[in-house]
Amino acid sequence: MSFLTDTAARTSGHSGEEQPALPQGAELTALVAAKLCHDFISPSGAVMSGLDLLDDPTAQDMRDDAMGLIRQSARKMISLVNFSRVAFGSSSSAERFSSTEIHNLVLGLTDGGRAQIDWRIPEMSLSKPHARALLNLAYLTHSALALGGTATITARQEDNGLTLAGQAQGNRARLKPEALAGLRGQPLSEGLHGQWIQPYWLWLTISEIGGRLDTVVEEQCISLLARLPNHVEI
Repeated sequence: MSFLTDTAARTSGHSGEEQPALPQGAELTALVAAKLCHDFISPSGAVMSGLDLLDDPTAQDMRDDAMGLIRQSARKMISLVNFSRVAFGSSSSAERFSSTEIHNLVLGLTDGGRAQIDWRIPEMSLSKPHARALLNLAYLTHSALALGGTATITARQEDNGLTLAGQAQGNRARLKPEALAGLRGQPLSEGLHGQWIQPYWLWLTISEIGGRLDTVVEEQCISLLARLPNHVEI
């Protein structure tokens, strides 16, 4: 029995009630694709808006604003592509990643947000699964601070594995119920798939290599702790 099939089987309730199944195969792919399309549509639409302004003969006084919008949106699009190819894809251009590369990918996507990133990870080399786990964990920690705060990201390499931790501290630190369900490997019972899929993807990435993800919700603080084995399939 595959990992996904076994996990889906264990989501059925002991009371005999049929529980929603975890997505697999084409369904899982469709959810990830929908998430990416949702992320890409805003900056790509802004680029088109800027181009429309450049083509409008009555808006030539807004040419500088249009070029600024195009540049900003293009940078955002590139950051999204670079982030997504590592966070969701195999990123075949590299077998391993440095922690500095992952830090830069996170900064590219979170720059301009209300929360700040406190990156406390020394330079280290990461396999693809470890890099994917760190990238998603750091981004989701930052996402818990929509109204501001500090997302502290740490890593500790030990003989028996790698431990990653993200701590979101802020006055209104929170995760939506859909995100919490995904982080715990639970199927989405209600709410938005777009809020669930990336947290679930992080849980799945860690679980498929034999790791463990724990989520702790406290007042003004959200903590994510991932324990990963050293030797994993790339």
